Amino acid sequence: MSDNGPIKVVDQHPRHNAAARFNAALAVGITKIVGSMWCAYAFALIAFVSLPNAIRGGTVTLIPWIAQTFLQLVLLSIIMVGQDVQARASDARSEQTFNDAERICGEVAELKEMVAALKGGDHG
Repeated sequence: MSDNGPIKVVDQHPRHNAAARFNAALAVGITKIVGSMWCAYAFALIAFVSLPNAIRGGTVTLIPWIAQTFLQLVLLSIIMVGQDVQARASDARSEQTFNDAERICGEVAELKEMVAALKGGDHG
């Protein structure tokens, strides 16, 4: 049986030098802030400030506002939240699969011992 447990997303962060660790920690920190629904709400509020001007400008300004301001700014955070949820679900599935495999390995070891005992009893 293993003492390491299943590999998780956090296990993929670089650890080989201080600069790599700092860069990974900074990136994860920024990602946690930008990848939150609160940040998505803030971005939506910021985007809506310019909406009246985009509407007044007609289609020529409204379409770019939707594509470049609203969708890119707001959906970025929402997608990041979704990816975080999916990563946590993946880690949970990995943990469950690991635990199931550990349990099965233990059961197989017990069965091997039983088979060996039966074989030993047949020859004795």
